[in-house]
Amino acid sequence: MTHRVIIKRSRFRFIGETIAELKKVVWLTKREAAYLTFLVLIVAVTVGLILGAFDYGFTHLVSEFFLGR
Repeated sequence: MTHRVIIKRSRFRFIGETIAELKKVVWLTKREAAYLTFLVLIVAVTVGLILGAFDYGFTHLVSEFFLGR
């Protein structure tokens, strides 16, 4: 029985400590969050296009020179 009581207390302590830590967080403003989201999207699209171009180029390179198609 004491084992269950200890588990319940440790769970509540964990939840309390988590809430206390979340109160210390400095949250972004809506403007900052929107700007950073936009920046991540731009970087992801750019990197995707670059990697897609490399993939397309290497596919044609392999098809033309190694497979003779």
